[in-house]
Amino acid sequence: MTGQHGLDLGTFGIYTFDFEHQPAAGIRDAVQELEGLGWPALWVPELLGREALTHAGFLLASSRRLSVVNGIAQIWPRRARSTYGAALLLADAYPGRHVLGLGFGGEPRPGVKPLAAMAAYLDQLDEPAAADPPALPNPRPATPLRRLLAAYGPKMLELARDRADGAQTYHVNVAHTAQAREILGPDAFLAVEHAVLFESDPARARAAARAHLRGYLETPYNIAKFRRLGYTDDDLGAGGSDRFVDDLVFWGEPDAIIRKLHGHVTAGADHVAVQVIGVEPGESALPHWRLLAEALLPTPPRAHTVSGRSGPAVRA
Repeated sequence: MTGQHGLDLGTFGIYTFDFEHQPAAGIRDAVQELEGLGWPALWVPELLGREALTHAGFLLASSRRLSVVNGIAQIWPRRARSTYGAALLLADAYPGRHVLGLGFGGEPRPGVKPLAAMAAYLDQLDEPAAADPPALPNPRPATPLRRLLAAYGPKMLELARDRADGAQTYHVNVAHTAQAREILGPDAFLAVEHAVLFESDPARARAAARAHLRGYLETPYNIAKFRRLGYTDDDLGAGGSDRFVDDLVFWGEPDAIIRKLHGHVTAGADHVAVQVIGVEPGESALPHWRLLAEALLPTPPRAHTVSGRSGPAVRA
């Protein structure tokens, strides 16, 4: 859907940590192949050392049509004014292709309320554009600066609706997507990340899923999020119940995974960013991205703009 937010990233995109530790040449080759496969959008985090805005700029420079989304740029490493200036340059240099995803992120900060911290950061982010005269050159590029907020609870979702183009979620179930859409209303953009694992053996699949989710079960913000999703102490203990890991990581045969991903679209997501897990260190997820492209993307490969909230038909 392209509503009042003006965002259109296609129905499915790629979310990956892979580029956090790969050399530039390998990243460039992978990005160009992803674009050739027809992927419309690429999401990258800020966690293992890559600075979010320079990372996005390199990915944009390595491609011609691909949209690049920070998923997320943490609000702590950069002053809001610096974030604004960097995002403004990317909006001007790559019209319509960069989306600034912002989130609380990072280590727990005792005594800091995420909602208040994000609202204050947005206030600071908006100051340069509101100044008269504008505080930075070219304050209004031809394609405006676009931003999303990492949001889970009702109040942060409301903030994303009111002060950004919409929300992005990470490690949520399909039920949360429906709840988020209700809070955001019909016009705000909703993007959902979801992990997938191409493994059909239940024991191996769940072991890999638990390894992936382990760190998220050790931080208070994530635990609070999972409780809001309806998971109990039994679900969150001992590495996560089968119900928990099956909801948060779609595993099995490709057809089953694709069907489950479409569940987020049916529940109200404009876009689903697919994160492939279970790739051994040093190996590439490209074989899995090729398979997903065959199943999820239209033929022939497309540019980065498509329309329609409902997903494309699944190809056999």
